[in-house]
Amino acid sequence: MLYIVALLVLAALGLLVPALTTDQVYWAWLSVGASAAAALVLVWDWSLRRRRGTAPAAGTTARRADHREDPGGPPADEVGDDTSPDRAVEPDEEDTDAADLLVVADLADEVRVLDERPRYHLAACAWLGGRASLGLPVSEARQLGFTPCAACGPDATLAAKKRGS
Repeated sequence: MLYIVALLVLAALGLLVPALTTDQVYWAWLSVGASAAAALVLVWDWSLRRRRGTAPAAGTTARRADHREDPGGPPADEVGDDTSPDRAVEPDEEDTDAADLLVVADLADEVRVLDERPRYHLAACAWLGGRASLGLPVSEARQLGFTPCAACGPDATLAAKKRGS
Protein backbone atom coordinates (compact mmCIF):
# COMPACT_ATOMS: atom_id res chain seq x y z
CA MET A 1 0.00 0.00 0.00
CA LEU A 2 2.82 2.37 0.81
CA TYR A 3 4.19 1.99 -2.72
CA ILE A 4 0.83 2.95 -4.19
CA VAL A 5 0.67 6.03 -1.97
CA ALA A 6 4.24 6.98 -2.93
CA LEU A 7 3.42 6.64 -6.64
CA LEU A 8 0.30 8.77 -6.25
CA VAL A 9 2.23 11.49 -4.39
CA LEU A 10 4.93 11.47 -7.07
CA ALA A 11 2.24 11.72 -9.75
CA ALA A 12 0.70 14.67 -7.88
CA LEU A 13 4.07 16.41 -7.78
CA GLY A 14 4.64 15.64 -11.46
CA LEU A 15 1.26 17.12 -12.34
CA LEU A 16 1.98 20.18 -10.23
CA VAL A 17 4.93 21.17 -12.45
CA PRO A 18 2.83 21.74 -15.61
CA ALA A 19 0.15 23.41 -13.46
CA LEU A 20 2.69 25.99 -12.33
CA THR A 21 4.41 26.45 -15.71
CA THR A 22 1.30 26.73 -17.90
CA ASP A 23 -1.93 28.64 -17.69
CA GLN A 24 -4.03 25.47 -17.77
CA VAL A 25 -5.92 24.89 -14.53
CA TYR A 26 -6.80 21.26 -15.16
CA TRP A 27 -3.19 20.20 -14.34
CA ALA A 28 -3.66 21.62 -10.85
CA TRP A 29 -6.96 19.76 -10.47
CA LEU A 30 -5.32 16.52 -11.61
CA SER A 31 -2.60 17.08 -8.99
CA VAL A 32 -5.24 17.62 -6.31
CA GLY A 33 -7.05 14.47 -7.48
CA ALA A 34 -3.87 12.37 -7.24
CA SER A 35 -3.22 13.73 -3.73
CA ALA A 36 -6.79 12.92 -2.70
CA ALA A 37 -6.44 9.40 -4.10
CA ALA A 38 -3.26 8.93 -2.04
CA ALA A 39 -5.13 10.08 1.07
CA LEU A 40 -7.99 7.67 0.34
CA VAL A 41 -5.56 4.75 -0.05
CA LEU A 42 -3.97 5.63 3.31
CA VAL A 43 -7.37 5.77 5.03
CA TRP A 44 -8.39 2.47 3.40
CA ASP A 45 -5.16 0.78 4.57
CA TRP A 46 -5.60 2.19 8.07
CA SER A 47 -9.17 0.87 8.28
CA LEU A 48 -8.08 -2.60 7.09
CA ARG A 49 -5.32 -2.73 9.70
CA ARG A 50 -7.63 -1.52 12.43
CA ARG A 51 -10.30 -4.09 11.53
CA ARG A 52 -7.87 -6.99 11.91
CA GLY A 53 -6.10 -5.56 14.96
CA THR A 54 -2.46 -5.18 14.03
CA ALA A 55 -0.76 -6.20 10.87
CA PRO A 56 0.29 -9.83 11.23
CA ALA A 57 3.87 -10.65 10.44
CA ALA A 58 4.63 -12.24 7.11
CA GLY A 59 3.81 -15.94 7.10
CA THR A 60 1.17 -15.86 9.81
CA THR A 61 -2.40 -16.84 9.20
CA ALA A 62 -5.43 -14.79 10.10
CA ARG A 63 -6.71 -17.69 12.24
CA ARG A 64 -3.73 -17.49 14.57
CA ALA A 65 -3.41 -13.70 14.48
CA ASP A 66 -6.39 -13.56 16.84
CA HIS A 67 -4.43 -15.51 19.46
CA ARG A 68 -2.02 -12.64 20.02
CA GLU A 69 -4.89 -10.41 21.06
CA ASP A 70 -6.36 -13.02 23.42
CA PRO A 71 -6.10 -11.73 26.99
CA GLY A 72 -5.90 -15.33 28.18
CA GLY A 73 -8.72 -15.34 30.66
CA PRO A 74 -12.26 -16.62 30.29
CA PRO A 75 -14.87 -14.56 28.47
CA ALA A 76 -16.45 -11.90 30.68
CA ASP A 77 -19.91 -13.42 30.36
CA GLU A 78 -18.80 -16.78 31.84
CA VAL A 79 -19.13 -17.02 35.60
CA GLY A 80 -17.80 -19.93 37.59
CA ASP A 81 -14.94 -21.47 39.49
CA ASP A 82 -11.67 -19.72 38.52
CA THR A 83 -9.64 -22.70 39.66
CA SER A 84 -10.94 -25.04 36.94
CA PRO A 85 -8.33 -25.85 34.26
CA ASP A 86 -10.30 -24.21 31.45
CA ARG A 87 -10.60 -20.94 33.34
CA ALA A 88 -7.03 -20.61 34.62
CA VAL A 89 -5.30 -17.36 33.76
CA GLU A 90 -2.88 -17.64 30.85
CA PRO A 91 0.79 -17.58 31.93
CA ASP A 92 2.91 -14.63 30.88
CA GLU A 93 5.06 -14.71 27.76
CA GLU A 94 8.65 -15.87 28.20
CA ASP A 95 11.20 -13.10 27.66
CA THR A 96 13.35 -14.78 25.00
CA ASP A 97 16.73 -13.24 24.25
CA ALA A 98 17.80 -12.80 20.63
CA ALA A 99 20.39 -15.60 20.68
CA ASP A 100 17.86 -18.15 21.91
CA LEU A 101 15.30 -16.91 19.39
CA LEU A 102 17.71 -17.51 16.51
CA VAL A 103 18.33 -21.07 17.72
CA VAL A 104 14.66 -21.87 18.36
CA ALA A 105 13.38 -20.40 15.08
CA ASP A 106 14.74 -23.35 13.07
CA LEU A 107 14.12 -26.21 15.51
CA ALA A 108 11.75 -29.07 14.79
CA ASP A 109 11.42 -30.03 18.49
CA GLU A 110 7.81 -30.53 19.51
CA VAL A 111 5.99 -28.09 21.77
CA ARG A 112 2.40 -28.27 22.98
CA VAL A 113 -0.34 -25.76 22.12
CA LEU A 114 -3.92 -25.38 23.25
CA ASP A 115 -6.68 -24.36 20.88
CA GLU A 116 -7.75 -20.74 21.45
CA ARG A 117 -4.70 -20.00 23.65
CA PRO A 118 -1.70 -17.86 22.56
CA ARG A 119 1.17 -19.74 24.24
CA TYR A 120 3.20 -22.81 23.40
CA HIS A 121 4.56 -25.04 26.16
CA LEU A 122 6.91 -27.91 26.90
CA ALA A 123 5.16 -31.25 27.40
CA ALA A 124 6.12 -31.15 31.11
CA CYS A 125 4.64 -27.68 31.72
CA ALA A 126 2.73 -27.59 35.00
CA TRP A 127 0.25 -25.07 33.56
CA LEU A 128 -0.88 -27.58 30.92
CA GLY A 129 -1.89 -30.06 33.58
CA GLY A 130 -4.43 -32.48 32.11
CA ARG A 131 -5.55 -30.20 29.29
CA ALA A 132 -5.82 -31.70 25.83
CA SER A 133 -3.06 -30.17 23.72
CA LEU A 134 -1.69 -30.50 20.21
CA GLY A 135 1.93 -31.12 19.31
CA LEU A 136 3.65 -28.80 16.82
CA PRO A 137 7.26 -28.16 15.85
CA VAL A 138 8.41 -25.03 17.68
CA SER A 139 9.27 -23.30 14.40
CA GLU A 140 5.71 -23.84 13.13
CA ALA A 141 4.20 -22.69 16.42
CA ARG A 142 6.20 -19.44 16.13
CA GLN A 143 5.13 -18.98 12.49
CA LEU A 144 1.48 -19.40 13.50
CA GLY A 145 1.81 -16.60 16.04
CA PHE A 146 2.11 -18.57 19.27
CA THR A 147 4.44 -17.16 21.91
CA PRO A 148 6.48 -19.04 24.56
CA CYS A 149 5.11 -19.71 28.05
CA ALA A 150 6.96 -18.06 30.93
CA ALA A 151 6.03 -20.88 33.34
CA CYS A 152 7.97 -23.61 31.52
CA GLY A 153 10.37 -21.47 29.43
CA PRO A 154 10.36 -23.53 26.23
CA ASP A 155 12.66 -21.21 24.25
CA ALA A 156 15.43 -21.13 26.86
CA THR A 157 15.11 -24.88 27.51
CA LEU A 158 15.13 -25.91 23.84
CA ALA A 159 17.98 -23.50 23.01
CA ALA A 160 20.07 -24.85 25.89
CA LYS A 161 19.30 -28.42 24.79
CA LYS A 162 20.35 -27.60 21.21
CA ARG A 163 23.58 -25.96 22.33
CA GLY A 164 24.36 -28.91 24.58
CA SER A 165 23.95 -31.47 21.81
